[in-house]
Amino acid sequence: MSVDSVFVHKMWNDNELSKMVKGGVPYPMLSDAGGKVGSVYGVYDENAGVNTRGRFIIDPDGVVQGYEVLTPPVGRNVAESMRQVQAFQLVRNSKGTEATHPAGNQVKPL
Repeated sequence: MSVDSVFVHKMWNDNELSKMVKGGVPYPMLSDAGGKVGSVYGVYDENAGVNTRGRFIIDPDGVVQGYEVLTPPVGRNVAESMRQVQAFQLVRNSKGTEATHPAGNQVKPL
């Protein structure tokens, strides 16, 4: 999500993200015109009119499971984001009986 329009997101996904992730990211990108959502999460920079770079992984119950906020010159790693989503899904689907190492390797059930 960013303050960019859905049209800018589509162009970014089609022309940039699809080079990093085959077919682009497998989830919708949202527009936060005016930074209302960014303000709630504490990442909206009112002076610049933008959301600070970061990611929030929110589970189906609406609970933030993980987040990372970065300074503007540092980019995010899409593959790492996907690894973390998969790790949270594994833990959730196993009802906490399985876990992952930081590198993403599955460990034996607890």
